[in-house]
Amino acid sequence: MTVNVKSLGNEYSEQVIDLILNIQQKEFNVPVTLKDQPDLIQIEAFYHRDGGHFWGAFVNGELAGTIALIKFDERAGAIRKMFVKKEYRGKELKIAQILLEELISFCTEQGIDELYLGTVSILKAAMRFYERNTFKEINKEVLPSKFPVMGTDNVFYMLNLK
Repeated sequence: MTVNVKSLGNEYSEQVIDLILNIQQKEFNVPVTLKDQPDLIQIEAFYHRDGGHFWGAFVNGELAGTIALIKFDERAGAIRKMFVKKEYRGKELKIAQILLEELISFCTEQGIDELYLGTVSILKAAMRFYERNTFKEINKEVLPSKFPVMGTDNVFYMLNLK
């Protein structure tokens, strides 16, 4: 099985919504709906327009994972929508790692040297993944003022790319 990473626009919204809502609601019981995430319907306006991006990892033509970047400041971005379908997680295909490396490469090319993200404390594997990738946990109070905080997030990380 090979992993193919593609840039995603609005034409992928339906697949993205299906992947993300299933993981959020059914797998992790996070009380979030599509109404809470209008960005998933307007990928291009929300992510691409201001210098961010949205990627999908495909395995045999199936959307298996996503990651997105919101550029919220000249040299800073927020990682969003990092999700991998349960059956594709783990070390075998390394989808999360491939997606993160794609995003970091994009940031380097675009002159973004600080990455931030918020997550939920029940997502232990996600937290271990970010820590393995040298993200440092930070207090919410030290987030940049323009960082787009999600209501459900209660753990925050930062990675300096300089």
